[in-house]
Amino acid sequence: MKNIIFLLSCIILINCSKSGGSKQEARADLMEVIPEEKAPSVAAVSPPLSLSEKLIPDENKSGKEGYVHKKTDTISKKIIKNGDMKIQVGDIKKAQNQVNEIIRKNNAYIQKEEFQNTDMNDNLTLIIRVPHKNFDALINSFSDGVGSVLSKNISSNDVTEEYTDVAIKLANKKIYLEKYRNMLKSAATTKDMLEIQENIRELEDEIDIAEGRLRFIDDRVNYSTLNLSLYKEKVRSSATSKIGFGSRFIDSLTEGWNSFVSFLLGIVSLWPFFLIIPMIVFLWRKWKSKKKVQN
Repeated sequence: MKNIIFLLSCIILINCSKSGGSKQEARADLMEVIPEEKAPSVAAVSPPLSLSEKLIPDENKSGKEGYVHKKTDTISKKIIKNGDMKIQVGDIKKAQNQVNEIIRKNNAYIQKEEFQNTDMNDNLTLIIRVPHKNFDALINSFSDGVGSVLSKNISSNDVTEEYTDVAIKLANKKIYLEKYRNMLKSAATTKDMLEIQENIRELEDEIDIAEGRLRFIDDRVNYSTLNLSLYKEKVRSSATSKIGFGSRFIDSLTEGWNSFVSFLLGIVSLWPFFLIIPMIVFLWRKWKSKKKVQN
């Protein structure tokens, strides 16, 4: 009985090995049947490994299996700082000299300058770009010695995640671009060449946009922006005015004369009414006299 069971087991194993071998032969035959002309098109190119898998090795492992996903750890924190300050000063020119000295000490520069002189106030507006590490020192210097701070608003924006995403996508697009350029060298037909060239053109445009975005973020991170307004009020009050009596007396005479001239001009502007009213009175009296004669 044991011999019979042993013989049956051997027969089963031999059949299984033959079926496996036949499947492998069938697969080999199938690969030989597919002609080269029906190879996958350009669009069927397998995507490259992501940047995190391709460029970030794990120190504890070696070889291709040692690449792990590390997304945000590869790029330092990207913080954009902006600020707005309004300072009231007694002398615009003096305050501007102080501001220029503070800007020089902090390695900053003025991106835009605008001055407005009105009847009520003088206003000097500066857009200042300062290295990220000197931003706080610049704010403190303006707060301490330039004038009276009327308003101050400081904000920080963490763009690390956006920067990392753009950088990873940019690196992947460059890998695609290199692969398409290699395929262009071995393109067999004009149709394939045109397809590959179109893909290359689109990738180059996307790469330019991504690189521009990274440059913009780097600029905003490396140099913070401060909008500074130096404000001098011109309105005088009786308690604080230092103008003498003679100057104020002359100003009052001038103001009175201007008011009188304005009054005369206002009367002159009513000349049509001065002509119409006497005519109406004359016609009314004439009509009244005729009515009396008829009675």
